[in-house]
Amino acid sequence: MENRISIEIPPADLQAIKAALQQVQGLLAPYVVALTPEQRKTIPKMSDGTEPFVDKVMDYAVNNAEFLPPFVNQAELQKDWNATSNLLPLLRMVDQIKDTMSDTAMLAGSEAYKGALSYYNSVKQAAKMNAPDAKAIYEDLRKRFEKKSKSGTGTV
Repeated sequence: MENRISIEIPPADLQAIKAALQQVQGLLAPYVVALTPEQRKTIPKMSDGTEPFVDKVMDYAVNNAEFLPPFVNQAELQKDWNATSNLLPLLRMVDQIKDTMSDTAMLAGSEAYKGALSYYNSVKQAAKMNAPDAKAIYEDLRKRFEKKSKSGTGTV
């Protein structure tokens, strides 16, 4: 079995990472909002292609304010653009961290699960051969693989 990852993060490092993340959360708390799934579906979204467009509009809105509709508050428009411009680079950093943490956890979890399955299959074979203590271990571990019936009661 190939072992592609072998790491041990010291508890002190884990605590420092958690403290740093809590500090980031605390610093951002006054400035961030949470959207409902419905809100996320219905609002227009800015993408990489939209950023240059909005940037141009911001220049035009300042230099040619006569075209700004009366219902658009220029100061609020500028605040929204500034917030976007400041948050997007941070979001990209967080995405990189999240992606590498997710990949690392996935790989480590996969290797742990493969090792656990190997152990389970070994115990299963040992139980078939009536090895001491194997049956009790096998009976406990096999619960993971029992399928529920459609009525939700019992096993198939």
